[in-house]
Amino acid sequence: MSTPSNETPLLYPRQLKYLSDYLSGLTRGRLWLQVLIGMALGIAIGVLLGPAVGWVKPATANIVGNWLALPGQLFLTLIQMIVIPLVFASVIRGLSASENLEQLRKIGIRVVIYFVITTAIAITIGMAVALLIKPGAYIDSTLIQNTLGSGAVVPQGTLIQPGWDELPKKLVTILPSNPLTSMVEGQMLQVVLFAIIIGVALVLMAPDQAKPLLDLMASLQEVCMTVVRWAMWLAPYAVFGLLAQLTTKIGLNSLIGMAIYVATVLLGLFILMLCYLLLLFLFAKQPPLAFLKATREVLLLAFSTSSSAAVMPLSIKTVEEKLHVRPSISQFVIPLGATINMNGTALYQGVAAIFLAQVFGIDLSTGAMLLIIVTAVGASIGSPATPGVGIVILALVLDSAGIPTAGIALIMGVDRILDMSRTAINVCGDLTACILMDRWVAKSDRVESAEVEAVT
Repeated sequence: MSTPSNETPLLYPRQLKYLSDYLSGLTRGRLWLQVLIGMALGIAIGVLLGPAVGWVKPATANIVGNWLALPGQLFLTLIQMIVIPLVFASVIRGLSASENLEQLRKIGIRVVIYFVITTAIAITIGMAVALLIKPGAYIDSTLIQNTLGSGAVVPQGTLIQPGWDELPKKLVTILPSNPLTSMVEGQMLQVVLFAIIIGVALVLMAPDQAKPLLDLMASLQEVCMTVVRWAMWLAPYAVFGLLAQLTTKIGLNSLIGMAIYVATVLLGLFILMLCYLLLLFLFAKQPPLAFLKATREVLLLAFSTSSSAAVMPLSIKTVEEKLHVRPSISQFVIPLGATINMNGTALYQGVAAIFLAQVFGIDLSTGAMLLIIVTAVGASIGSPATPGVGIVILALVLDSAGIPTAGIALIMGVDRILDMSRTAINVCGDLTACILMDRWVAKSDRVESAEVEAVT
């Protein structure tokens, strides 16, 4: 007579197969769930390999982390390879989809004003939260100042604030004198401006003359989207590898000392997210839960890659297919938003500036705070939509307010986590802008049609 222990090996393979089939069916077609699983496994492996547990020696852990991050590096490289042509084609097609110059003017002016206002509101929220919580009070200011000093140490590549006499020359350089050079160097703002000029010219041209170039842009856009679909296959593995490498290097213990600062930034980002959901509910009648459900994949991917440019193709696809935004709106607002709509980054800069001012014992005046807001809004416009750019912009913001940029060394250790979070909010802001612009333009069109009918 067989014992239960003898029966178990006979049942185990069947149970294992059932579990495997169940998990495969659960995750099949659910990119957001695959990304979540990759995030959890990446953090777990990173903790085991990192200094907290130390399964292997630090040198070995660093090598393993670099190999684990290989799919993530391939994913980012594949996306960055087609970002420039995709932005160029999408902006031109989005502009040319407008029926006339009046409709284009109506969309462009509204979206730019919206971006500037929401960016200013975002940094104000960040500064208010930081002033309320005072995260700098939880840091030993004397120890930090003795360690870092109070001199300004500006990272290499930091933007230099031009004087008033140099401002006209700086404004002229915004327009690309050589568009190909701008594309090669990844100057996103110049690429977008060049695409806008071409798009407006196509709107003013005769349709039969503009059609060949528009067909070419449509083909280029479809090629880019095909490459993006290939890249999406790597997304869960990319997330797993990048987070495993990150956790392996910094561990979890190093984040504890900055927990209040991190919590302050995350609270500000959460409040900004609630503001987006409130705008959607009030002006677009969009239920918050329905919006989050429709956008969860792109928000998780933005969180994982820390690049709004990397998820731009998925953002366009999401708003068109799941949120039913017209292509003429989405293909104009999303690329433009990925370039100048950095609300999450602006909020982070507000919190970081107040935090470092508290650490260094600097009492900021109202004028200094207004200067921080203006500088952050201006610096966010045209900043590359790539990981880590927030630190470079932060150096300019700190310098404008007289806060030692040496303090950046204090927050570098947790910047990656916050970079991931603020990127997700940046993308959420782009998606929100798409929906609002689509609804407002549609409402304006209906009002104009009713007025025309009333007159006739």
